Amino acid sequence: MTLLGGFHHVKLPISDVHKSLEWYRRVLGLDVAIEFVEDGVLRGVALTDAGRTLMLALREEPDRAAGWSGFDPVALAVPTLHALRAWSDHLDELQVRHSGIAEGSVGWLIGGITDPDGIEIRLYTQQERL
Repeated sequence: MTLLGGFHHVKLPISDVHKSLEWYRRVLGLDVAIEFVEDGVLRGVALTDAGRTLMLALREEPDRAAGWSGFDPVALAVPTLHALRAWSDHLDELQVRHSGIAEGSVGWLIGGITDPDGIEIRLYTQQERL
């Protein structure tokens, strides 16, 4: 059997590419890696973090996006509890609602971060609880 090397990307349906792009840039600090233009119109983007450790794709599909509202398909890795605290401060500064830091099944997490379509993004430590 051939080994897998992790995720290449995760794709989320969104209702408005421009609105979502602004949110993911502002809140999560992601930058555009690829633009998907069809018939001269931007229909999707692939976003990455500064270290290029992840790729998150957004695809304009309003009907599908509506069905994902309230669902939490993605948990982004944060290396330590200290880094998670910095994320909590960042979200507070931006006045982005979130659950605060909670104990998770393995480490700690911040939930309740919702994008413009109501899709929940979680931040989860890779560090185990003490």
